[in-house]
Amino acid sequence: MNLLDHIALGRIWLKTYIPERRRWQFRLTNGCQSLSRVYYGYDFVPSADSHVFGGMVKLQDLQKVFENQGDKPNILYLISSALPHFPVRMAEMAKKAGVKVVLNQNGVAYPGWFGKGWEQCNRPMQHLHRLADYIFYQSEFCKMSADRFVGDLCPTWEILHNPVDTSLFTPAVGKNNRQGLKMLLAGSHGSFYRPQTAIKVLRLVAKTIPDVELIIAGRFCWHRENRKAEEQVMRCAREEGVAGKVRYVGPYTQQEAIDLLRESDLLLHTKYNDPCPRLVVEAMACGLPVLYSATGGVTELVGKEAGYGVPGPLDWLQDHPPSPDKLATGALKIFERLDVYSAAARQRAVQNFDVQPWLARHEQVFAKILTQ
Repeated sequence: MNLLDHIALGRIWLKTYIPERRRWQFRLTNGCQSLSRVYYGYDFVPSADSHVFGGMVKLQDLQKVFENQGDKPNILYLISSALPHFPVRMAEMAKKAGVKVVLNQNGVAYPGWFGKGWEQCNRPMQHLHRLADYIFYQSEFCKMSADRFVGDLCPTWEILHNPVDTSLFTPAVGKNNRQGLKMLLAGSHGSFYRPQTAIKVLRLVAKTIPDVELIIAGRFCWHRENRKAEEQVMRCAREEGVAGKVRYVGPYTQQEAIDLLRESDLLLHTKYNDPCPRLVVEAMACGLPVLYSATGGVTELVGKEAGYGVPGPLDWLQDHPPSPDKLATGALKIFERLDVYSAAARQRAVQNFDVQPWLARHEQVFAKILTQ
């Protein structure tokens, strides 16, 4: 972090400190703790028609039942992938006011993913784990990686996978009449290998299925300028001879995600060690089988019948992109029985990841910790 970054951070500290101090200058009495008043660390949670990503989408779900309460909350709910500024300070102030702290834990920093400085990146998470009254880990992989690189610091926790509203995310009508294959690579792309691998898969699949298309959606995050990252991706497509079969649509909202998924036939998810991508359960809810790197927490989501995974090693020191050859083999297997895979994906999403049980579980946990 350079001097200008430090100055900017200092200004944010001054701007947020006084309002946060005022917010937590009270002490809850037992009589105030019967009804959940949840604060998410932000004065405003964006709506579904906004371009958000990661943990912010879960806050949109929660706010439908637990409205964001900035005045005298009794629960501070923080999501590790969408933390507000100075979350440790906020959590410490909340605890002094008698407020319960709930942490929704996604991935943590480790050498292979974050690189140099991963220990410093994890320090705030260590403090939050100690301060938390309850932790929702988004997958078994999230729990394992947090234990290894942050520490098993909170005794009350559970695994609760990311949800999807299966009444909104539904399969397209008339999809069985389509010809060819549309593969979707979506989400926030933190590394070039993700679209690069997908493009190589496209080239291999096109040898058997000429009418194949790759739709790339979401942000390119490995370069400061999205335009330069996009140029790099399209150059790769030209080099592989498939530029005419690649379509980039850019960032999308939650509402736009539904149409994007319905337009596609399968989700191609090339990220290594992805902790618990919500995109995967959204795709399955829309009837998309998942073709993926069988690492991280994705295998917990897809199971044995809703897609095809390419195994990879568990390595904390470097990423291992999945083999394009093996992914292409999986794409052809899915294509041969697309209807069967599609039905299995939808069924798994409805049975295991619907948002209503997820919200109900939050209500149960909130009620429990407020009486402790």
